[in-house]
Amino acid sequence: MKLTIRDIDTAAAAPRNPRLAKPVIDLDTAPYAITLLRVSLGLLFLAHGLLKVFTFTLPGTAQFFASIGLPGFMAYIVAPMQIIGGVMLIAGLFSRWVALALFPVMLVATFTHLSSGWLFTNEGGGWEFPAFFTVATIVQFLLGDGAFGLTQRLRPTR
Repeated sequence: MKLTIRDIDTAAAAPRNPRLAKPVIDLDTAPYAITLLRVSLGLLFLAHGLLKVFTFTLPGTAQFFASIGLPGFMAYIVAPMQIIGGVMLIAGLFSRWVALALFPVMLVATFTHLSSGWLFTNEGGGWEFPAFFTVATIVQFLLGDGAFGLTQRLRPTR
């Protein structure tokens, strides 16, 4: 059984701060917010994976990876991870675990852009967007599928 904010006896667990007397998260709309995050991340990963395949090509991406000190063969792992992971996030299929699997990809992307400075408009792209999306993958992992995910349809009902 999952515990929700409404299950907590508010009289027994009265917060010290009166602003926290109301639930901080709207449980009616939270699943839709989670879905918006999930689909946005999915589109981001899908776009970046397809960019590596169709614009830069996998050999070109491998060459770029090697030029910045990463193993070139990782391009052949990262691009499919981003494409498949993006589609799975959009569909809401095991979103929690897909986001966790994509976290290291974004962490490496963040560290790759560190030398370019903070702003993504800098030459070579800064690390602000990769850092944000790295955090967003962890948030997605913590939140789960949200509304309209396929994972819940695969689980047997009781």
